[in-house]
Amino acid sequence: MGAIEDVYEDLDADVPFEEFEAAVEQKVEDMGGLADEETAAMLIAHELRDEEVNGVADIEPGMDEVKFLAKVMTVGEVRTFERDGEDEDGHVLNVEVADESGRITVSLWDNVAVDAKEHLSPGDVLRIMGRPKEGYSGLEVAVDKVEPDDDAEVNVEAVEQYRVEDLTMGASDVDLLGKVLDVDTVRTFDRDDGSEGKVSNMTVGDETGRVRVTMWDEMADRVEELEAGRSVEIVDGYVRERDGSLELHVGSRGAIDEVDEDVEYVPETTDIADLELDDVVDIAGGVIETSEKRTFDRDDGSQGQVRNVRIKDDTGEIRVALWGDKADRDIDLADRVVFTDVEIQDGWQDDLEASAGWRSSVSVLEDAAGGASAAGDAADRDAGQGGLDSFDAGGTAAAATAEADGADGDADEGGVVEFTGTVVQAGDPVVLDDGTQTRSVNTSAKLRLGEEVTVRGVESDGTIDADDVF
Repeated sequence: MGAIEDVYEDLDADVPFEEFEAAVEQKVEDMGGLADEETAAMLIAHELRDEEVNGVADIEPGMDEVKFLAKVMTVGEVRTFERDGEDEDGHVLNVEVADESGRITVSLWDNVAVDAKEHLSPGDVLRIMGRPKEGYSGLEVAVDKVEPDDDAEVNVEAVEQYRVEDLTMGASDVDLLGKVLDVDTVRTFDRDDGSEGKVSNMTVGDETGRVRVTMWDEMADRVEELEAGRSVEIVDGYVRERDGSLELHVGSRGAIDEVDEDVEYVPETTDIADLELDDVVDIAGGVIETSEKRTFDRDDGSQGQVRNVRIKDDTGEIRVALWGDKADRDIDLADRVVFTDVEIQDGWQDDLEASAGWRSSVSVLEDAAGGASAAGDAADRDAGQGGLDSFDAGGTAAAATAEADGADGDADEGGVVEFTGTVVQAGDPVVLDDGTQTRSVNTSAKLRLGEEVTVRGVESDGTIDADDVF
C-alpha cells in the first residue's frame, strides 16, 4: 500500500477512501508543494480526528466541525423566514437528538429542513456532521450533512411527551403535561439594549416530580391567567440549569395551554420532627396559626414583605416564613398546605423555622368544596397524616373531643369543658395547643403568643365559647 492508504487504514474514520484521497490531493495543491502526500494525509487525518466526538457530551462551542451518531428524540415544526435581499423564503427545522451521553438540538435548513420534517420520526438514528454554535436555546449544531443509519444502535429511549423525570440539561422542543402547583407574579427588567423584558415563574408537577417553569416576555403574562390545581400542557420549552437545578423555560416560540386531563402529583414530604438545620426539604401540614403580612426596608432602600404561618403534622409543628410574593398567598386556618424547597433555619427562641423563598412553592391542598383532594390525601400519607387530625373533613378548625380522664376537663357534647394549652394564635379565634390537641376559642381576652392559659366554657361544633380565661 502507498502512504495515503497506510494513513487511511490507521485513521479508522467514518469517511470513504475516495473522499479522503481527494482531500489529500487538495491539501498538497493548497500547500504549493510544501507537503508531500504522506504529510498531507497525516494533516487530513488529524483534522478528521478532531471532527469525531465520542458523544454528544463532547460537543463544545468553538469546534469547527463535528461528526457524531445520535437518535432523534423530537422533531419540531418547520419555520419560514425572509432572507435579506432575496426573493425566496428560508426554512429551518430544529430536531432534538441524543445518545447515551446527552442531548442536543441540531438545526436543518431550507430543502433539507422541509424533507426532514416529512420523513424523520422519533427513534431514527442519524449520522450528523455540522458546526457547533450558540443558538436560541443554548448550544446546537448547524447541520452541513445528515444521513440515516438504519443499522446503527443508540441506547436511549425516544421521548415524544416528556415527564418531569425525563428532563435533561439542553433538552429543547419539550412538550410536558403537568399540574400547576404554584404561580408567581410578572416582573420586569431592563436589557442591555435599553428595552424592557418581562419574566414570571410557576411550578408544575406530575407523577414523577416537579419543575420550576420560567416564562419570558409575552409568555410571562400567561401566569396571570393560570391557577394552582389546573392542568396545563407546555409546548416547545427548553431546559436550563439554575443554582444546580433544572428549569423549563418557555419563550415566544412556546405555548402554555390549559387542558382537561387529570394530572396526579404526589409530594414526598419530610416529617417535621425529622427536620434539621440547613435542610432544604418539602413539608406538609395543617395550618394552626396565621399572622398578618408585614413590610420592611432592605439595605438597598427597596421594600420587602413577609408573613408567618405555623403548620402541624403528626410529629410536630413549625413556623414557616413566606417571603416576597408568597406572603400574599391566601392561606387560612385549617388549610392543608405543602411547602416545597423550604430552607430550615434558626428561628425565634432557638426553634427551627422554615423559610419559603423564591425557589419554594406553596400549594393549598383543598378542593373547592373544602374536602381533601387526592393530592391532600397523598400528603397526609407522606407526612404522617400531616397533623391534620385536628381538622374535620370540611376544613374547619375543629377541636378534638375532650379527654375522658378529666385532665383537660370532661363534659358531654355541647357541655362546659376546661382546656389548658399554649396560645399558638392570638386573634379571632384564639387557638390553643397542649402538645397533643388543638382548640379554637372565642374570647375577648387579650392573649399573647406563647402564653399558657386555661379556658372554661361551652364547646359547640369544635369551638369553645370561653366564659373564663385564667
